[in-house]
Amino acid sequence: MAGPPAFKMRLVHVDLKGAPPRVSYLAQVFPLFHALGANGLLLEYEDMFPYDGPLRLLRATHAYSPAEVQEILQLAAQSKLEVVPLVQTFGHMEVYYLGEGEASRRWLQQEPNNRAALCLTHMKAVAGLVLSRRPGVTPLVWDDMLRDITQEQLAASGLPQLVEPVLWDYSADLDVHSKVLLMEKFQACGFQRLWAASAFKGATGASQALPPVEYHLRNHAQWLQVAGHGPTDALQGIVLTGWQRYDHFSVLCELLPVGIPSLAACLQSLLHGGFSDDIKTKVENLLGLSSLDMADAVSKGPRSFPGGSILALVAQVSLYLRGSVDALLERNRYVTGWFSPYHRRHKLIHPAVVQYIQPEVISLLGRWSALARELKAALQCCFYPDAVEEWLEQNVAPSMQRLQALLQDLSEAAGGACWDPAQDPEAGGTWQPLPAEPPDAQDRCPRTQL
Repeated sequence: MAGPPAFKMRLVHVDLKGAPPRVSYLAQVFPLFHALGANGLLLEYEDMFPYDGPLRLLRATHAYSPAEVQEILQLAAQSKLEVVPLVQTFGHMEVYYLGEGEASRRWLQQEPNNRAALCLTHMKAVAGLVLSRRPGVTPLVWDDMLRDITQEQLAASGLPQLVEPVLWDYSADLDVHSKVLLMEKFQACGFQRLWAASAFKGATGASQALPPVEYHLRNHAQWLQVAGHGPTDALQGIVLTGWQRYDHFSVLCELLPVGIPSLAACLQSLLHGGFSDDIKTKVENLLGLSSLDMADAVSKGPRSFPGGSILALVAQVSLYLRGSVDALLERNRYVTGWFSPYHRRHKLIHPAVVQYIQPEVISLLGRWSALARELKAALQCCFYPDAVEEWLEQNVAPSMQRLQALLQDLSEAAGGACWDPAQDPEAGGTWQPLPAEPPDAQDRCPRTQL
């Protein structure tokens, strides 16, 4: 029989600073998280928290109400998920420019002050404030600012008695030996309880749309090795991070529903100490997938997990939309040979060539427009309007605009009719006549009337 899991606590990170899910969707996925092996949540509220008073200006447009926050906590409790709130203080907000403020520069000019001491002073002040307000709470801190500080300076700071470090590494080839040495260093300077942080999505590219499942599985396999070789009982648990964007100024990366197959595989690998073929089959059956390969996600199937339709539609967009448009614009011989950028700019086209280009453009635009409408409807069930608009504008609009521009140029060059993208002929739309030719067009080559 397999022994107990290597990590007693397995927290799923829910990043709300990009595409925050509606509460109704969280109600669907929390039971799934528990069924897959999670027993906690790292809930990164960010601007979705219902701040009030002077902090009210931090609220997002669709921030959760106090009642919704309570509902989220109740839903988590019902699924036996312990909630750890994540509020970034010295994380993505301050550390890149540590010591550059005027007051900090003056402080650093005094001996023996240095940047490490400045960091430790701030972290100790924040942790002390938390403990003074909530004596029963233990603050957790990301470890990247602590890694390179000497053992002696960490021990002398008093911070090890206040916080527990979270050693994070999202790479598929993390150095197990170095992580074990870092654990030993942290324990030697007074940090007795440590945590790990892996990633099931949001760690392989700021604009990544589909998570590479095998990559994330390797990351978790490496963390299992760290747990097996590190100090006994040092690691209290692991946070499976699922970043929704790298920071507030970056684009959206993998949406939560799209990341669920990766999350399921990673949780099950932690629970069973590996990812055998039997475990893989179990995950696929549980989610209603024929395969965990993202390339197979476009196939029709039951997809019994919440948001499964979003995965299928996003996969189609991510794997095929841009490629189909590129094929038309860059490899179709009639487009490249008879309707090049030069032809388009001067509105020139041989009448007979129109029939070899226009139907294909209309067909392609019609099919992708229909899929975009279907995806928009699916996204609206899980996310708020601003997130839906952002994802579609980022991932769908650029290719659609290239098709629309081609069709518009073709129609103008042919001099007949233009396509109304809001009323696709294949979806029961209509054609609208072009405005009259400007006077300067009279000297151009004769153009076909459609």
